[in-house]
Amino acid sequence: MTAPSTRPAPSTGPAPSAGTSKPAAPLTPPPEDPSTADPAPGPDFITPVDNVFVRTHMGVPEVDADSWTLTVEGLVERPLRLDLPAVLALPAEQLTAVHECFGSPFRPDTPTRAVANVEWTGVPLAALLDRAMPLAGARHVRFEGADTGSFQGEDGLSYVKDLPLATAHRDVFLAHGMNGEPLRPRHGHPLRAVVPRMFGTNSVKWLTRIVLTDTRPEHMFTTRFYTRVLPGHDTPQPVREIDVGSKLLSPAPGTELAPGTQVFRGRAWSSTEVVSVELSVDGGPWEEAHLDVLGAEPAWQGFHLMRPLPPGPHTVRSRAKDRAGRVQPPPGARNSVHEVAFTVTG
Repeated sequence: MTAPSTRPAPSTGPAPSAGTSKPAAPLTPPPEDPSTADPAPGPDFITPVDNVFVRTHMGVPEVDADSWTLTVEGLVERPLRLDLPAVLALPAEQLTAVHECFGSPFRPDTPTRAVANVEWTGVPLAALLDRAMPLAGARHVRFEGADTGSFQGEDGLSYVKDLPLATAHRDVFLAHGMNGEPLRPRHGHPLRAVVPRMFGTNSVKWLTRIVLTDTRPEHMFTTRFYTRVLPGHDTPQPVREIDVGSKLLSPAPGTELAPGTQVFRGRAWSSTEVVSVELSVDGGPWEEAHLDVLGAEPAWQGFHLMRPLPPGPHTVRSRAKDRAGRVQPPPGARNSVHEVAFTVTG
């Protein structure tokens, strides 16, 4: 999920509510915690949990795992209620996927680089939907989290997102583990939705209810915020599929490098395969970098380019192109080309 700012101040937590959620300010990352900013992805293919960004709208709820349950209800023939042992008893699978924050719902064009690559452990949503047996009139799936409180002057809110039933059945993964360990509270313990190839705002944390409906739910986080007008559309569309993007890992901003050949490294990602990454040094022509091939999972792809540089200040930019023909735009857009300034010592 994403917060109302790409670098939000920590929330004090939601207002008290019934059920399993109650205010838990100590669980909210402190200001100095790098996860509240846009932490560097790091050299590892899988992002360490400590470096995975954290975004909330109404704080991090404290959820009692012993009393927590997940319901599958609405337009289903067989409503389900599962406690955590029942979820953990289901055959577990792994999914490695890039995980990206869309950014502020109030500033959808502001560039943001909060991205990670995570190995999730859990079960496909399809396993539960097939048991619940959707009725013929079911068209949409609503996901509701335990985080409740006030946002933008409205009280009594829960975090709610929705997807078409066919999309949810095909794509949604219910994760109870992250990088080989149980989910931490701030990442959605005990269970969260993960929607690969979609922005994190669709991956509801602290999941408590899955409701099948015949229409889209009208809600602050479904139809009012997290919408944008996409190319080829005249009306706002839900923020779902991630954009094509890239991020330079090395050199880090402000780095002083020794003279000689420099190696530029980074990661690229999209809702489909990235087919090329180009780098421009000091505003010069775009040069094609070596790009790792996308594997079977929706993960990010590494790239690198070696380039000799003379002493002095320099900048390097990266831009990616995906199989759908989308190219990272110039500076100013939310997924604009990434630029890093650095110095080569004399």
